[in-house]
Amino acid sequence: MGGCPVRGVGSEAGGGGGGGDGCPVRYKNNKVYNVYGEAIDPTNMMPAKAQQLPSPGQAAPLSQHRVQSGIAKGGTDSTWVYPSEQMFYNALVRKGKGEDVGMDDVEMMVAIHNNMNEKTWRQLLVWERMHCKQCDDPRLLRFTGRPDELSLRARVWKMMGFAPPFDRHDWVVDRCGREVRYIIDYYHNEKLPVDSKMPQQFNFNSQTQIELDVRPALDSFTAFGDRLRFGL
Repeated sequence: MGGCPVRGVGSEAGGGGGGGDGCPVRYKNNKVYNVYGEAIDPTNMMPAKAQQLPSPGQAAPLSQHRVQSGIAKGGTDSTWVYPSEQMFYNALVRKGKGEDVGMDDVEMMVAIHNNMNEKTWRQLLVWERMHCKQCDDPRLLRFTGRPDELSLRARVWKMMGFAPPFDRHDWVVDRCGREVRYIIDYYHNEKLPVDSKMPQQFNFNSQTQIELDVRPALDSFTAFGDRLRFGL
């Protein structure tokens, strides 16, 4: 596939830096979203302190340290920041999923979460490379977890007897002023052994038992054409 490289493909960081020659497009969206998909004031993007407070009945303290991602953030010149262990655990509690989570497991869960997101962004940028002449700086504007809503493709695979994905995300990318939705299905490959090592954020060869199906949603003729070009 020809064309100019999209920044972030083949490197560890998705934000900052200059674009490739022949792709000088620069655009900045004035909308900024938080990790819950809520529009926020870009002059006051710091998370509320309550997100870092221990949950009621929490058995042990958790780290409040946050890690910068390699995923370019829409509406900013920076990248998304991952939640701390404390924020991650608080989110599980809010969703009613914190009861069976041990404090010693949270660090591993956050590491896998961050690693999977970096892999998702890396695969998404392969699709965006087809549009680099129009936009060489795509940015993730917002995202939504939809674990209980199977995508059409996942439903078809399930009807054919395959296991459904354990999670689904919809990511909306800002393609220099155009919002483009991507669907990501996450599968467990039961034929591969579980990687019990703590994954490094940018180690794309870890956690191979988790497989990603990343593709643009068929919301436009452009997305349909992209899927045809990829044979998907």
